[in-house]
Amino acid sequence: MLGIILIFAALIKFLSMNWEQLLSSQRVGARQKSNPSDARSAFEQDYDRIIFSHPFRRLQDKTQVHPLPVHDFVHTRLTHSLEVSSVGRSLGRKVGEVILQRHPHLAERYSAYDFGAIVAAAALAHDLGNPPFGHSGEQAISDFFRFHPSGLFFKDKVDEKQWEDLTNFEGNAQGFRILNKKQFQGLKLTYATLAAFSKYPRESLIDSIDADRSSQKKYGFFQSEKEVFHTLATEIGLKKQKADEPYLWHRHPLAFLVEAADDICYHIIDLEDGCRLGLVGFDKTVELLAGILGTRFDRQKLNAINGQSEQVGALRAMSIGILTDQVTQVFLDNEASILEGNFDRPLTELIASSAILTEIIQLSIEKIYRSHTVVATEAAGFEVLPGLLESFTTAAYEQFIGKGKSMGKHKGLLRLMPEARVKEMSWEAPDVYKVVMNCTDYIASMTDSHAISLFRKIKGISLPGNEY
Repeated sequence: MLGIILIFAALIKFLSMNWEQLLSSQRVGARQKSNPSDARSAFEQDYDRIIFSHPFRRLQDKTQVHPLPVHDFVHTRLTHSLEVSSVGRSLGRKVGEVILQRHPHLAERYSAYDFGAIVAAAALAHDLGNPPFGHSGEQAISDFFRFHPSGLFFKDKVDEKQWEDLTNFEGNAQGFRILNKKQFQGLKLTYATLAAFSKYPRESLIDSIDADRSSQKKYGFFQSEKEVFHTLATEIGLKKQKADEPYLWHRHPLAFLVEAADDICYHIIDLEDGCRLGLVGFDKTVELLAGILGTRFDRQKLNAINGQSEQVGALRAMSIGILTDQVTQVFLDNEASILEGNFDRPLTELIASSAILTEIIQLSIEKIYRSHTVVATEAAGFEVLPGLLESFTTAAYEQFIGKGKSMGKHKGLLRLMPEARVKEMSWEAPDVYKVVMNCTDYIASMTDSHAISLFRKIKGISLPGNEY
């Protein structure tokens, strides 16, 4: 009987993902293993590569919730990403400490700081692929190809899966593309960080989507990067979800922590911003955050803090600390199931404060996400992004696919694009999908202000030096 149990345990271990492989510091495209210095681990180097990159810097002028904020306390994608990364580092370290105790052989090569660094780097990059105007920007790009005559023009010129990429534009897949694009060679990240970044390890079109699995809600890579992800998944040992779906895997375990860090921040920070902007009442904000604190909430100590903004800030800090502890425990309780690929839910759904988070998000939808300024700027995005896509995809198609018979207008538009993108489209044997994706790259990478300014100029609404 003991022999059977040992064999069964060995089989389960073989069928599970293993931490040693999952923590690979090998870099994508590198022939040799990473050679970190004594001062920085490979995963800390990942963090530095991301934070000094151009795509990360552009997040300063990309919508988080409140578009083009004039208030210095309202979050942009940049500040949101930094905060998610900070929470992610704490989650990674807390989890890592226990994982190393459970798997002592790992301690010879890794520390809890490595777990924290992987999650911090992946969380720092989690919004790199978001286009201007937030999630409405994703919808605006998708709708251009679905409904606009200039977008529908490409439907019969690409295959079914490529068309799904275009008509269901996904910021997560765009982020993975940015991290692996040739013009960003300096961002060759480790397999561990890239896999932890990938919350949705599947291609855009699969035969059937399991709505109960969080990892299948969206997709994580375009057709242009599917082989890169296949190599990554193979090298790091991600498990396949279905034998008949070659590009569908289970998540890297640390991706659950990246997701949780994002969930914690956008629930709590969006509520804080909403309160400071007067969209949510102070008393209601305190009530909700007090619900997370439970017995640790002390009204007398709160009243001793001067200013309502400072009071909300104190409650926010305590709430994030409690949520971090709760998420850590849920992850550790489900470690084996996660490694086996049987666990596939957001960690925040299972924590003690899940009901309060649900109430917060419902209130945020009603009071914050549907506020006048948010909705008005989203509406502008549905004009700006399709307008830019129409101009640049038409110009690029005529120049590189249509035998160079483009008009002077089209040639002028292409001169506005970065030279590296134009050169990439002019490589040998260009195809429609590659050309259109490069145009989409260009527009999705823009800041909100750049997108609006360029749209006004190419439509003749304003001229350089005469912006108004």
